[in-house]
Amino acid sequence: MNTTELGDIRPCLEGAIPAVMATCAADGMPNVAYISQVYYVDERHVALSFQFFNKTRQNILANPRATVLVIHPQTAAFYRLHIRYLRTETEGPLFEGMKAQLAGIASHTGMQGVFRLLGSDVYEVEQIEALEGEPLPGPPPRSGMLTAVRRCSERLARCGSLDEALNSVLATLSDFMGVQHAMVLMLDSAAQRLYTVASCGYATSGVGSEVGMGQGVIGVAAREKTPVRITHMTNAYLYSQAMRSSFEANVPDLEAVTEIPYPGLAEPHSQLAVPVLSAGRLLGVLFVESPNDLQFGFEDEDMLVAMAGHLGAAIDLMQASTEAPEAAAPAAQPPAAAGAPLHVRHFAANDSMFLGDSYLIKGVAGAILWKLLKDFVQHGRTEFSNRELRLDASLRLPDVTDNLEARLVLLRRRLAEHGPNLRIEKTGRGRFRLVVLRPVVLDETP
Repeated sequence: MNTTELGDIRPCLEGAIPAVMATCAADGMPNVAYISQVYYVDERHVALSFQFFNKTRQNILANPRATVLVIHPQTAAFYRLHIRYLRTETEGPLFEGMKAQLAGIASHTGMQGVFRLLGSDVYEVEQIEALEGEPLPGPPPRSGMLTAVRRCSERLARCGSLDEALNSVLATLSDFMGVQHAMVLMLDSAAQRLYTVASCGYATSGVGSEVGMGQGVIGVAAREKTPVRITHMTNAYLYSQAMRSSFEANVPDLEAVTEIPYPGLAEPHSQLAVPVLSAGRLLGVLFVESPNDLQFGFEDEDMLVAMAGHLGAAIDLMQASTEAPEAAAPAAQPPAAAGAPLHVRHFAANDSMFLGDSYLIKGVAGAILWKLLKDFVQHGRTEFSNRELRLDASLRLPDVTDNLEARLVLLRRRLAEHGPNLRIEKTGRGRFRLVVLRPVVLDETP
């Protein structure tokens, strides 16, 4: 009895070797054609790439049953899938995931101008036949995947801040999976953009760099709330530079100087972006990439989805914790400011902040820093809380679902990259201190 399950042959569905599809017209005339992509949907369904309105397409619309011959890329074992056509999807998570994978297949085979996805044809798999033959020995099973997820979960459970949680996830990827290039981006729900809050393996951190919803692998994963994986070099979903934000028309001179360079690889050959979700709500994206082809398979995707789920739950718990009321800790005596004045400029049009002539940050994080500095200069305040920022109407913060702690992490890390004279230190749950080591001169431009 053949007990082959679809999950057993997932390597056959990675697009490494084209499949062969057999259909039959209404009059009984058979047709056999190569098909670019057989995509794993779940244990009972696959999706086939609809690229041309050809004889295969005509046959399927007339007779919904077909067979597909797939080959294991490592053992050369053949499997025949008996499938039944259900529907065609032309947008959404499944379509975008297939579109990204197809773009990688196309670039690998030199068919970028031909491989254009028109739709994702979803089929029910009614039977799988393992064909007779003498396949090669299979590769040894990968080890360490479940261990990596466990270590990530254990590390997150010990974290008391978002900073620690972000570092734990990136360290787990590096320590247990050998991932050398990774980053975490958080969603700015009001602007519908993602901003980098943590990264590893790059020449520059890129903290504060932005990606628009729908832009590149990261943006598509965020918009569709679905993993997007590419295993070959491709330009279709490549995101190799920071996308500039739109600024107010009355400050065009800021556009060129408020772009933080995106830290990604110049020529990635494998990329995998996984949305970070909590209760169905998008929080951000966990992203890995490699200069090598075929670096990330479906098991890596499964692992990152699990890790992103743990991270999403941790982020929501930390947000609730850090914005709960708490008694103020005793204020420490701040070090006396000395030396040449630190000139800080604020452009109100987009809340961009400059330290001297050096761009620091903009948007919500910029508005927060400006408030802190004004309180420091006018009242000598150095101790603050997340809760008071959330309740300060002058900041025009996004709704309560926006992660304020992520904004503060971004601000802390950007300040750290600009030297010790101005920094933010955590002093407890939901509390922090502004440390100013030089006299400050504030300059505001409308």
